[in-house]
Amino acid sequence: MPTILTHAIVPLAAGIALGSRRLPSRLVVAGMIASMVPDADVLAFAIGIPYADAFGHRGASHSLLFAVIVASLGALLHRRLHADVWRTWLWLFACAASHPLLDAFTDGGLGVALFWPWSDVRLFAPWRPIEVSPIGVGFFGRRGLEVLLSEVRWIWLPMAALAALGYTVRRTAAALSSH
Repeated sequence: MPTILTHAIVPLAAGIALGSRRLPSRLVVAGMIASMVPDADVLAFAIGIPYADAFGHRGASHSLLFAVIVASLGALLHRRLHADVWRTWLWLFACAASHPLLDAFTDGGLGVALFWPWSDVRLFAPWRPIEVSPIGVGFFGRRGLEVLLSEVRWIWLPMAALAALGYTVRRTAAALSSH
């Protein structure tokens, strides 16, 4: 998996790129949370659920059904997030679904159960450039640094470019329309 904070970079960058008129800041923050929630499944280790179990790491919580559930629950809060119900639902679905999609690009683990409960098959992307993050305290060391550098290269820098491009396009369009 990419580190938990790296999952939040995707909605943050998209929020910056699209701007607060399209995505209010509260909705962006909710999307950042939705993008991190699937990794709450690591708590399964503490209660003895094995990694490969349907409810283990990268199992049910990494499915499109889980993203639908997160989006549906989040849409109930659409007024507090300062957005209409459909924009809230679509945004939160995309953010929650971005998590397993990013995980599928990692070079380790068992893959993601994207189509659970219809299929227990765990999937990987055909190209897997992102170094998988160690779970737990193993992150704090040389391996963790390697993972962070991989994430900077494959996620943070492209997302920073997306955010800068979107911001620049919005500012340029606003300047041109005011003349």
